Amino acid sequence: MDSFLLYALAAGLGIALLAGPLGSFVVWRKMAYFGDTLSHACLFGIALGILLQVDLTLAVVVCCLAMAMLLVVMSRNQQVATDTLLGILAHSALSLGLVTLSFMDNVRVDLMAYLFGDLLSVQPVDLLWIYGGGALVLLTLWRLWDPLLSMTISEELARVEGVRVDVLRCVLMLLIGLVIAVP
Repeated sequence: MDSFLLYALAAGLGIALLAGPLGSFVVWRKMAYFGDTLSHACLFGIALGILLQVDLTLAVVVCCLAMAMLLVVMSRNQQVATDTLLGILAHSALSLGLVTLSFMDNVRVDLMAYLFGDLLSVQPVDLLWIYGGGALVLLTLWRLWDPLLSMTISEELARVEGVRVDVLRCVLMLLIGLVIAVP
């Protein structure tokens, strides 16, 4: 079997190991549109990375984490449902990315390659990032599992139990944003 197939298989398994536990919290907290929002923010991160001539992975990670923090701040206002807020942020990030790219005359990029990637082009260094970062994410998730579960079931009861709900919500959003941005 060719090595590029083994790398692709290893990368897919590593991402699946990360997506399972984090995806459970996304579903339980009724934030199914969160991944979509962050993927739209990735386009804006790519556009900013090209415009500012910085590493695209760094630009995407920073943009996704900023979008996750923006969601945490804006979700404190209970007047707008979370799904509505996610829809607004997703389409705002997508339009900002497309407008930014359209103003760059000399840049022609294959957006499909950047946005969806190519699993068959995974290199050993990518596997280090997936498994090294994944281990840190899973360790953090393991340490915070009980408070996260308590917060997911009832934020009021979690506050009574002494859980710092605002900090925990921020950590969860950042973990999800990191997992979406890096692979």
